[in-house]
Amino acid sequence: MKNTLKVQRAIHNLTQEELAKKIGVSRQTINAMELSKYVPSTVLALKIARVFDRKVEDIFTLEETD
Repeated sequence: MKNTLKVQRAIHNLTQEELAKKIGVSRQTINAMELSKYVPSTVLALKIARVFDRKVEDIFTLEETD
């Protein structure tokens, strides 16, 4: 699954740590998502979308291999 987390964080001037605190996960979880090593749950994806005031589909995109 591809995502634009890093871009969204930059737009909103948030560090990985700050985003992690806002959604209740560790900084390592944010890092793993940005590196496409971790696919978030639906609830987590919705929390992230809410922080950035975006649709989930604007942040997370399925790839052909998913």
